[in-house]
Amino acid sequence: MLVTIDYMNINLLKKYILQRKCQQGQALLAVVLVMVVALTVALSVAVKTVTNLRTSTEDENSQRAFSAAEAGVEQALTQQNDSPISVSLNNHSNFQTTKSTLSGTSFLARNGAGLLKDEPADIWLSTYPSYTTPFTGNIVISWGSSGESCSGLENANTQSALEIVVISGSVAVPKVAEYVYDPCLSRSNTSNKFTSPITPGSSISGKVFAYKTPPISISSGLIMRIIPLYASTILGVEGSSVLPSQGAIVSSVGISDTAQRKIVSFRGYPKLPLELFPFVMFSPK
Repeated sequence: MLVTIDYMNINLLKKYILQRKCQQGQALLAVVLVMVVALTVALSVAVKTVTNLRTSTEDENSQRAFSAAEAGVEQALTQQNDSPISVSLNNHSNFQTTKSTLSGTSFLARNGAGLLKDEPADIWLSTYPSYTTPFTGNIVISWGSSGESCSGLENANTQSALEIVVISGSVAVPKVAEYVYDPCLSRSNTSNKFTSPITPGSSISGKVFAYKTPPISISSGLIMRIIPLYASTILGVEGSSVLPSQGAIVSSVGISDTAQRKIVSFRGYPKLPLELFPFVMFSPK
């Protein structure tokens, strides 16, 4: 029996089989690519969801910690002594506070908080509120920063002048002395006739000042009021002996989970009525 092989049909069959296999491979590759893209999108959405949830949780914990720190400040200020306080709150947060007194031979007025132009700051020279143990000695006030200019315009780089009033003697019969200083020669030589300060100033509590007053001699001092003129500034105070308490410094740390917020607050004593000081302190020059 004679068998005839049609090689042309065989070749066509092989070609057909190869084409089918190639099409199946392409389909498999397309399926894999679709799965990779879908998995990438799903992972991206999952990561974004987890990140948003973590951020929301951290923000909530941060707000709780800040509220706890504020609560710590308020509780410490109502406490009569300076003992540390540690309290757990009902919102899964807690606070820890420490309280100290601002006093000594040198310190920053208001614990370093800046004074706005024409805003008075009181430096207690006797014990509040009884006016006992009046201060006798010398006091130097430092202020200003390097790089300030005498532009005459109120901005961050304008030199500030100081007007200082000291009340001394007895509460019944007080004595008043006034001192004025201005590092800007164009103002002091022509308009206000203030005294030039000493340069450079002192370094107090890590703050380096550009100017300072000569030692102001005080006998039985009760209180000193200082007003920055022309520009805002920070004040440093130095005494030849220990000055009395100026108020309370409260450091409060609020904690919620891993979030921590810290608040440092200074609470000074009430200001004296303006009527106790010369009107010139508050009138324009």
